[in-house]
Amino acid sequence: MGKRDDLIAQYADDLKNKCGMDPDMDLLTKVTIGCGPAIYNADASTVAATQESELETVKTNFLIKKLGLEDGPDLMAAINSVIETYGRSERNKYRAVVYYMLTKHFKKEAVYG
Repeated sequence: MGKRDDLIAQYADDLKNKCGMDPDMDLLTKVTIGCGPAIYNADASTVAATQESELETVKTNFLIKKLGLEDGPDLMAAINSVIETYGRSERNKYRAVVYYMLTKHFKKEAVYG
C-alpha cells in the first residue's frame, strides 16, 4: 500500500470512530485525491478550526469554488456543524475528512462523479 492508501485508511477510521459515519470509500478516495499534495504536508493536511481565516479559506476554496455553492450564512453553519461532529477538541481535523463530510452535507457527491 502507498502513502495515500494509508492516509485514506486513517481518514476512514476517523469518520467511523470520531464522526460516527460509515464512509463511502469511493467518494473518500476521490475527495482525498482532490486535496492534491496538501494531504502529505503536516500543516496543510489539517483544518485549523479555531482560525477564522482558515474556515473562510475552506468556505471560499472548497464550498464555493470546488462544490459550486452560493455564498451565504448556511456555508459557515455547515462548516461549524462538521467541526462539531468531528469534535472541537480533536487536535487533528484532517482536511480530506472535513471536505468529505461537507460534500455529503450538501449532497454534492456528483462533483466527484
